[in-house]
Amino acid sequence: MSEVAHVNIREHLSVPAGAVDLTRIDPRSTPGLPGGKDIQRDPKAWSREQVAAVGVHLASLQERLYAASKGGSTDRVLLILQAMDAGGKDGTVKHVAGAMNPLGLKVVAFGKPTPEELRHHFLWRIRRALPAPGIVGVFNRSQYEDVLVVRVHHLVQPEVWGKRYDEINRFEAKLTGDGFTVVKVMLHISPEEQKVRLEERLTDPTKYWKYNPGDVDERARWADYQAAYEAALSRCNTEAAPWYVVPADRKWYRNWAIAHLLWETLEQIDPKYPEPDFDVKVELARLRAAK
Repeated sequence: MSEVAHVNIREHLSVPAGAVDLTRIDPRSTPGLPGGKDIQRDPKAWSREQVAAVGVHLASLQERLYAASKGGSTDRVLLILQAMDAGGKDGTVKHVAGAMNPLGLKVVAFGKPTPEELRHHFLWRIRRALPAPGIVGVFNRSQYEDVLVVRVHHLVQPEVWGKRYDEINRFEAKLTGDGFTVVKVMLHISPEEQKVRLEERLTDPTKYWKYNPGDVDERARWADYQAAYEAALSRCNTEAAPWYVVPADRKWYRNWAIAHLLWETLEQIDPKYPEPDFDVKVELARLRAAK
């Protein structure tokens, strides 16, 4: 197993306060990446080894988080993934979250709201999907769809979606008060890379199921989506729930960066195994004396 060192990836990926300009972030860049011949020789192989090594730490920390909840801890993690179509949300879940024990993991993918969901407040379906104490939750899309897709497609009036930024901020602040650590990630992909990935879905029969004809139509709204993302990143980048932008054109870098992001997050929580509520020596003696 490869050795792995901390790189303080949050410092490299965090969104600065104020207005966000995504054109200033290169989707093919690799912020925080350490130097080394192994990376230069075969970055994909290096990343796989590193993600696997980080995965060992993630699995251990996740177990401690889950165990701590049995002792009354309310700590839990919510990783929010947002991206344009083909931005890598599913791949991130597969390669990074897949390293953790399914027992302590809850992955929820939010699609187009159902008729029932549309009858409720936009946060209704989000609240119902939140992870319990001790669980690492992953949202593939999230409450931010209601200031992204809704805004771009004019599904409600601007005065409606315009109020949602503050609602989201209040909602996320309450979550952190209830034991949540919220990690919000925008996977930043270029239109050129998206086109390559969409074409792969049309030239590989095993990927036909991933393709949606509407994806091509959405590309025509690229500038509108970027503006919507910039607004969400700017207005909902809070101390309680900060945003991180991960350049996502290079899948191997994306996986490495988010694995480190989760590792640093769980280490900061530093969950502890709970103390037993029984006398260990007495119980051990009873067990050894039992037939």
